[in-house]
Amino acid sequence: MKKDSIRIIISGGGTGGHIFPAIAIAGALKKKFPEVEILFVGAEGRMEMQRVPEAGYRIIGLPIMGFDRKNLLRNIKVLWQLFKSQRMAKKIIKEFAPQVAVGVGGYASGPTLKMAAKMNIPILIQEQNCYAGVTNKLLAKDAKMICVAYEGLEKFFPHEKLKITGN
Repeated sequence: MKKDSIRIIISGGGTGGHIFPAIAIAGALKKKFPEVEILFVGAEGRMEMQRVPEAGYRIIGLPIMGFDRKNLLRNIKVLWQLFKSQRMAKKIIKEFAPQVAVGVGGYASGPTLKMAAKMNIPILIQEQNCYAGVTNKLLAKDAKMICVAYEGLEKFFPHEKLKITGN
């Protein structure tokens, strides 16, 4: 890793609706800045752990999982995994030293972007849906910018942070 290069973390996943926009963002960055270093952070055992390397990018998995809304006792394990994921994300961020962290939604973007914000690294959220996801809504207050695909997302995010970029 060259210290003078642009370094960006892209985090999120779980479904193709998060993963493929993330890969498209990485591709656009590579096209505009060929020397950019991109590191993906995803959730262990999820689709991104296969799709991102297939697209030619490095990815690190966090042991994160979503909350169980039906069986609340299972959330004890979820809270432990969240704690572990935050610690791992902090270590990843320290070692990679990104200038910005981009979240595309999904479980992994929560601890990754939360830790980046706490470490004074600017975070950007990309919301590709017409209805904002839970993780993106929770991260909105820490985001420097929120890129959205559709108008009308002011009901989920602070208006002054929104930028309509499309998908």
